[in-house]
Amino acid sequence: MYKIKVNNSHSFDVTREATETLDAIEISPNHYHILQNNTTIKASILKSEFNQKTYEVKVNNNIYQVDINDALDQQIEALGFEIGASKQINEIKAPMPGLILEISVNEGEEVKENDALIILEAMKMENVINSPRDGIIKSISVKQGETVDKNSLLITFE
Repeated sequence: MYKIKVNNSHSFDVTREATETLDAIEISPNHYHILQNNTTIKASILKSEFNQKTYEVKVNNNIYQVDINDALDQQIEALGFEIGASKQINEIKAPMPGLILEISVNEGEEVKENDALIILEAMKMENVINSPRDGIIKSISVKQGETVDKNSLLITFE
């Protein structure tokens, strides 16, 4: 179940089944032709912030701001936490064991959300670890060429 909020004023509950049975065809990148109740709807995604789950959507020449909350977002909210508060991550740990190929930042450096921080090679694949938020690098606990275990501390934010 998804909770969809439109223009911060209208809320809708949408089931996964409803999204799977939607009669929508992508006619060009980010442009869709939708058929609902024998009515044609033209929709375009004008702007998407995937990490924040926010979108600007144009439907039949009207523009809407759309926020999508999945089950995890709803659980966090039900527990009394703010969704945005989950972004205040102060440590980055290795998601898997691997080899540190590259460290793209230095201690004291200011970074923006989604900036590349470290490249971790695991199972012959390069995995770019991006910053989860804006912040300043307090410490880097690894060195290039070092092997790390899963959950090893890599970077700490101020």
